[in-house]
Amino acid sequence: QVQLVESGGGLVQPGGSLRLSCAASGSIYGINTMSWYRQAPGKQRELVADITSLHIRTYADSVKGRFTVSRDNAKNTVYLEMNSLKPDDTAVYYCKADARLSKSLLRFDEVWGQGTLVTVSS
Repeated sequence: QVQLVESGGGLVQPGGSLRLSCAASGSIYGINTMSWYRQAPGKQRELVADITSLHIRTYADSVKGRFTVSRDNAKNTVYLEMNSLKPDDTAVYYCKADARLSKSLLRFDEVWGQGTLVTVSS
């Protein structure tokens, strides 16, 4: 059973910082891109940032310059450093991994975490 477990969410004041972590465990034979998504109340889930196995990063325009995505390939873990947080950043944050789940098949499947809530409020 492959799992992604997020941690690090919580309540923070505007202008504050949080660091999210997402660790993959189970029978994994490689991970390509790892991503962070978020979903605010009443809104669609949106891509926040992603990072390939070669550490090529992309960011949503709304978080550029404030958020930094990184990963530790040896630990199958992805991080999201969030600075200068705004109330609009309030959402449930999900991580996703494009993971190879079969030793015999060269195929990557999406695996999602359960989400962690980030609330930015004074």
